Parts: sequence; C-alpha cells; structure tokens
Amino acid sequence: MDGGPRVPEQWRPGPAQEPSQLRFGVLGPVRAWRDGEPLPMGSPQQRALLAALLLREGRTATAAELIDALWGPEPPSQALAAVRTYASRLRKVLAAGVLVSESGGYAVRGLGDGVLDLAEAQDLAAEAEKARGAGDLTRARDALNRALALWDGEPLAGVPGPYADAQRVRLEEWRLQLLESRLDMDLEQGCHAEAVSELTALTAAHPLRERPRELLMLALYRSGRQAEALAVYADTRRLLAEELGVDPRPGLGELQQRILRADPGLAQPSAPVAEPAPVVVRPAQLPATVPDFTGREAFVAELSEVLASASEAEGDGRVMAVSALAGIGGVGKTTLAVHVAHRARTAFPDGQLYVDLQGAGARAAEPETVLGAFLRALGTADSAIPDSLQERAALYRSVLDGRRVLVLLDNARDAAQVRPLLPGTEGCAALVTSRVRMVDLAGAHLVDLDVMAPDEALALFTKIVGEERVRAERTAALDVVAACGFLPLAIRIAASRLAARRTWTVSVLAAKLADERRRLDELQAGDLAVKATFELGYGQLEPAQARAFRLLGLADGPDISLAAAAALLDLPADDTEELLEALVDTSLVESAAPGRYRYHDLVRLYARSCAERDEDPPSGQQAALSRLLDFYLSTVAGVYLIERPEDRLVDHLERPAHPGLAFSERHRAQDWLYAEAVSLLACVRQSAAPGTLRRAVDVLWAAVDLAESGANSKEYEAVAARLRDAARDAGDARSEARARMALAFVHHISGSRFDVAGEEAVRAIELATSAGDPLTGCWSSNIAGAVAMYQNRYPDAEGHFTSAVEHFRVLGDRAGEASALCNLSRVQLATGRTDSAVALARQGTGMYDDMGHDLKGANGRYALGLALTSSGRLAEAAECLQQALGVFRDSRQRLWEGMTLFRLAELHLTARRPAQAAANAELALTLLRAIGGEWRRGNVLTVLGRALHGIGQLDRARVCWAEALDIFATLGAPEADEVRGLLKPTAVA
Repeated sequence: MDGGPRVPEQWRPGPAQEPSQLRFGVLGPVRAWRDGEPLPMGSPQQRALLAALLLREGRTATAAELIDALWGPEPPSQALAAVRTYASRLRKVLAAGVLVSESGGYAVRGLGDGVLDLAEAQDLAAEAEKARGAGDLTRARDALNRALALWDGEPLAGVPGPYADAQRVRLEEWRLQLLESRLDMDLEQGCHAEAVSELTALTAAHPLRERPRELLMLALYRSGRQAEALAVYADTRRLLAEELGVDPRPGLGELQQRILRADPGLAQPSAPVAEPAPVVVRPAQLPATVPDFTGREAFVAELSEVLASASEAEGDGRVMAVSALAGIGGVGKTTLAVHVAHRARTAFPDGQLYVDLQGAGARAAEPETVLGAFLRALGTADSAIPDSLQERAALYRSVLDGRRVLVLLDNARDAAQVRPLLPGTEGCAALVTSRVRMVDLAGAHLVDLDVMAPDEALALFTKIVGEERVRAERTAALDVVAACGFLPLAIRIAASRLAARRTWTVSVLAAKLADERRRLDELQAGDLAVKATFELGYGQLEPAQARAFRLLGLADGPDISLAAAAALLDLPADDTEELLEALVDTSLVESAAPGRYRYHDLVRLYARSCAERDEDPPSGQQAALSRLLDFYLSTVAGVYLIERPEDRLVDHLERPAHPGLAFSERHRAQDWLYAEAVSLLACVRQSAAPGTLRRAVDVLWAAVDLAESGANSKEYEAVAARLRDAARDAGDARSEARARMALAFVHHISGSRFDVAGEEAVRAIELATSAGDPLTGCWSSNIAGAVAMYQNRYPDAEGHFTSAVEHFRVLGDRAGEASALCNLSRVQLATGRTDSAVALARQGTGMYDDMGHDLKGANGRYALGLALTSSGRLAEAAECLQQALGVFRDSRQRLWEGMTLFRLAELHLTARRPAQAAANAELALTLLRAIGGEWRRGNVLTVLGRALHGIGQLDRARVCWAEALDIFATLGAPEADEVRGLLKPTAVA
C-alpha cells in the first residue's frame, strides 16, 4: 500500500464546521454535497479547478499553477480571468471560508475529517497497513474494503486538463495496489476459492499486470486447480512475449516451479506474527492412556501417519496436521485420541497440550478461556495475555512458531470452537474429538469413528474378562458384544460386570443382555453405572417434568426446538420452556442453543425406556409424535405459502389436527425451515407408518425448498425413499405417488441421475392417476418434462409440459400452470421456436407476478432471460437474469443462484464481454461444486473455458475444457462431442 496519495494531517485540523456539513468527492466525478444534498459544480473547467485545489492538500496554488493544471502549455488568452471567474462561482456555492484567496492564488481550507473521499481512503489504507502489521488480517481486509468502496467509477471523471489526466493515472494505480493488497490478504486468510472470480476479472481488465496473475495462480492452486494455475503462467508468458517482448518477472517463474514441485509452503499462507514469548515451557498435559487399549489398528495407523507428516521437513503440502475424530458418545473417541497422542509424543519434543472442551455439555469451554490456559502452560505471563479472542489466538500462534507441539482438543462442540485453538504453524499438529463431523474445519483430516469391528469388540471383552472364560464360551461372548452394539463403553461395562462375578458364565451375561427392554439396566458397573445416575435425577423430577423428559426423548431428531417441544407436549410455550430449563438444570437435557434442546445418546435411550414404563396410557407416546408431525406439517405449509401466494398445493395437503407456527415475514420463515431441517426430516422418517404416512409425505412435499436449495438434498432423498417403500408396502397409492414425485424432483435437481428421476416421475404419474390425485400427476408431469428436456428428448418433454399445463388449468392452479409454461418455453427455445419461447416465458412470469410469487417469479425470469438471450435482446435478458439472481440469493437458493450466474456468463459471451463472462462463470463454479451435480458443473466449465479463451488465457481454457470432457464422457452425456470440438487445435471458442 506504499506510494498512495498522501493527505497531510495539517489539512485536517479538526471537526467539520457547523452547522453545514460539506463533503467532497474526487474518486469518481468531482462532486460536493452540503448536508447530504448535491451542490452545482458548474462547467467541467470549474470542476477541474476545484479538483486541483482539493488535491493540493490544503496548500495554496498560484494562478499560474492553476492555469497550467487546466490548460497546459497553451492556455487561452483569457485564462487568468477564467480562473478568477471559476473561483468566484465556487466561493458562492461553498461555505464561507472554504475557498480562500492567498498571495495571488487560491486554497481550500478548514475542512474536517471525512470531508474528502480521498482523505478517508488514505486513512483507511493506513489503518489497514497498521492492522496487517499487527497480524489482524480481518480488520485490515475490512478497512481496505471500505477504502475501495469509496471509488465511484473513474477518478476525476469528466474533468479536463493535463493535471487531471496525471492524477487519474495515479489514483487508478493506487486503487489497483489497494485491491491487490486486499486480495493478497484474502489468500492469507484462506479465501482462495472466493478470490478466483475477482482475480480472473482483474487479470482480464489488466492483462499485462503481473501481480494479479501471481495471486490468481496461487488462488487456483490452493483451490485444487493445479493445472489451471500452471496454465495461467503459460498464458502470461505468451502474452508478455507477444505484447512487450519480455519474459515474466522472476517471482512468477519461481511460483510456477513451486507449484510444479507441490511445495508444501504454498498450501497455506504464513500470516505475520508477533515476537515469540521469551519463556519456553514444555507442557505435558496428556491424560493417561488406558492399559487395555484394544484394536483400532487402522485408525491408529492412519492418525499416526497424519501426525508424522507434521514433523517432516517436507510433508504432503500442509502447514500443520489436523485430524478430527467424530462419532457417537461412548464410541471411544477420547480413548483413541489419547492413545495415538502418546504414541506420537517423541515427534513433538516441545510438548503436548490437552483440554476437554465440554462440547457435549450445556456450557462448552470458551476458546478465549482455553487460549489463556494454553498460553500460561507455554510460559506466557498473565500480564502478557491479551483480553480479546483474536489477540489471544494470534499470540498463541506466535508462541508456537518454531516449536513442535501436539494439541489434543477433546469433546469439541463445533469447528467454530476449534479454529482459534489450532496452532497454524509448520511442525505442530492437532487432534480433535467431537460428536459432530467437522466438514467445515478447513484442511482437517476427517475420521468417522464407528463402533468396533466384531473381532476388535471381542478382543476388548477378552482382555477385561480373561481369555480362558471367553475361549470356553466364544459364541456367547459374540452374543454379548453384539448386544452391546459393538460400542466400546457398553462392552467395557458388560465385561467389567462379568469380571467382578466369578460365578457368572458368559452365557449368563448374554442372556441378561438379550432382553432389549432391560439392556440398559444391565449395562452398569461401578462408576460406570450410568443408569443409576439417570434414575437418581429422574426420581427427583416433578410429575410434569418427568412427563416432558419421557416424551421428548421419543423424537428422533438431533435436537428439538422450543416450539416443536411445546407441540409434542401439548403445552403452551412458556410452560414448556420452564419444564425444559428445569431438565437442563438437572443435566438430563442439554441446551444446544437458545431455544433448542437435545439428549445425550444414552440419556435418550433411558428416556425412551421411561416412556415405555411410565407413560399412561401407552398411546400417549404415539399421540405425542403425531402432534409433533402436525406441528411440522402446519408450519411448513405456511412457509410454502408465504413464498408462493395463491399456490393450490396447500389445499391438497392433509389437514393437521394441531397448529404450527405462523410467519408474516418470508425471511423469518426461511430461517425456521433451514434451522429445523434435520429435525423435521427425522420426524418425517419416523412417521413412515400407516397412521401418519400421508401427513409425513405431505410434510416432505411442502418442504421442497430443502431439496431445491441443495442444503439438505441427501437427507431429503433418503427420507423420500423411505416413505416410498413404506407406502408401497402399505398399498397406499396416493402416498407412494407423492413420495416418488419428491424422489424424482431431488434426483433431477442433483444433475447426475436423470434416468432414475425420469423413472420415478413416470411411475408417480401412473400412481397419481389410479389414486385420483390430479395435482400430484401434474407436478410429476412437470418433473418428467424437465428430465426429458435435460436429456434432449424434446418431443417427450413437450408432451409432458403440455399435459401439465392443461391439467393445472383444469385444477385452477395458476402457479403450477405458470411453472409448466416457463418449462415449455425452454423446450421451444431448444427446438428453435424463439419467439414462441419468449411469449410463453412472459406469460408464465406475468402470472407469477400477478400472484406475488417472488421466488417462483425468479424462476420465470430465469426462463425469460434465456429466451431473450437467444433472441438477441441482451439488455432485457440481462435485466431479467439480474432480477432473478437477487431473489435467489435472498431466498438462499444456491443451486439457482449458481445457474443464473452461469446463464449470465453465457449472455456476456454472446455480447462479446468475455471478462465479465469469466467472472460470472467462476462464481457459478464455486456455488455448483457442492450442489447441482457433475453435469451442471461440466456445462459451467465449458462456458468458463470459452470466456478464458476470449480474454487470451488459452492454456487455462483448455484445462477447463479437458475437465468438462472428463465429466461428460463419464456421464455418457452428448455435450462431450461439443467439448471435443473445442479441444481440437484448430477450434475457435
């Protein structure tokens, strides 16, 4: 950020004058405002005079200097008079005392902080530089983003004169320096995937600037796109040779060689760190390992290998090793982690840190508290430990710099709790245990720890009981470990009981555990008598609390919201909250988050046994789960309707007997749906029984946004398959049709299972017809048409869509009709009937608008944008697609957001704007990596390749096309032929 325009402090002596507040802008058109209202700045020469004075930084400019600034060496004969006229007019517009005459010249004086956008940008750049030096990249990036946001187009836009021309070049160069600095920090903070799009656009706009090319190479490499990163270098070398006759600077060539070597130092950035603490302490905090550790050889070897990579001079490219073990309670995560940590101690001679993060408890350990303890253990004085989390984390990483330390983070709540506690430096390693799989912990080696293998479980049982007793009754021993579900905790309890009872045989224990209803009673021994602890707490509950504890344990979801719990218990929310908080106080229930509650796994099993034992009448259990299902059905129907006013789907759903939540604002409705998704789908899966099946299927149908957004597609698919099978077994054609329709929808959204989607949709149509369920038949026809269209079976697609339009009209379902019309538009567009396609898309979009359908209206605009693009009406098409993009982003429809960016990229290619096309395609690729399937990603890569070809990045374009070809060839998709053509040496994109 050096070399930027300077605005000295003496020009900003104090706060702006009162009562009027003046503000000036030069980072765009030269403008002035008073109290937020724009002021008339007069002719271009008058604005040039003001700009010259503002950029003088409060110093006086002589008349001769101003004449030279405005006209150069050949001024008009009346130049001096003109300058005086301009100054007089500006003085009348501005506040008194702002533009002053002095020594035959002029100056702008008395302006306070924040009055000139350039001064504000300079202050923010200085703040960013200071924050970066202190290691606070988050604050530095924020300051630079605010500085860059002050630019409003070309600096000094429309201002004539040689002085303005020179300043424009200087200010634009400074803006690029700031942008490159911010992008550099983006990469330092791991935002490489997000930076690719912006860097692609920047290299297109400034093709001869090497620093953005270097950053783009690094961002692509860290995004796993090594071939594209190398292609950027090849493109740069060719361009510089053709345009300037030079080679890339040495730094760029060195980066290329490091990428070719897969240099571990490129894998993650090395942020600036503070001076290490002078006191070096070797902590040894690992708990003792259990003497009878058994099995888990594969996991031990795998984790040991990962930890060993941290101590190698040149490992596998990671700065540090992070392994995250996930699994249910009692599966042995801590035991395994401690065992592996002890084995690896010699590789970490500078110490081992340990903490129980208490993530499964009501009050998980705060990262700043843990960091304080770690810093003390590493020899940092209390007086040197800062207060804030960010500062403690930075100091922690600095203290560990150059050391080889192993950190064991046990019982973590989530990745957010863990991130500040990771060392982040080469030579260190971290082991994390948690009940959740930390897929959002960047760079972590994830290990899902399941129950033991049968032979391992038997070996553990044998170590505790004794080989002689087990050898005599091997079959019974296998029955015991199977009854324990191969869970290490349960096996240890069962084996300890048997070891303490010499008169028991293994068969006796096996017989006791054979009774599922008493199994939990049998799995207790000594201080591992968990049920005795549960019983003590349960026995102290008031009757209402005991009922709540029993019934809430019946729900299958990972947790339950207060509103859902109130429905299940059939109580007001306030009463329910009082009961649940009382259960939290007794440690029988955990508070997962404000308004959400959950059970420990074994506690849930105990709660269910209590429900079976104590609930009177027994039918109260099913009644409670039925109320919960009603709550979800009623609420999700309301959410569906708030997104789709006048949609007839809700009229065709089962009628719930109990109410749900009502929302008046769509964002709150969306928040509820996505927050409740996992618990909702668990309830639906649990309700696949004849008495609740129809309502369960309808919940799934009304919650279709969970599949379409991509947020919960896999869970949605699994539940739909479960309901389909249950409905088929029960002979319920209506429910089976709706479940198959849901399956068809989620399969076609996935983008890679079109054959399966088509089969499910056609079968759903047949079942809906036989069951007299016309709306299901209409929507299934719509999905069948979409599948046929994606498979290029246009006659079939048109037949399905036409049938859907006709039947939706008969039902009076205008929303469904609009959807089918927009889809029919897509088919007509694909078959060359462009004018008809535009008309149909307009008709469908107009219907959506009449009904107030923002979200589905965006789908209509998406179809209309495609048709308008094909008809050559690009400006109108871009407007439609941009409107759709805004709605999809606002509604969290990531699949459609990505697809709309893809269509905008196609539009920009058509308009011969390849740089914009590349930027949009990169954004689309980022979104569609996780959702939408390989087929859609292949299409985006094809368009990205065309765009890159258009901006001269030829080698990178071929890398994209090669990847797209692999995708299409694997899928057997016809698009493979098009891409093969693009890869031919003579092809022109």
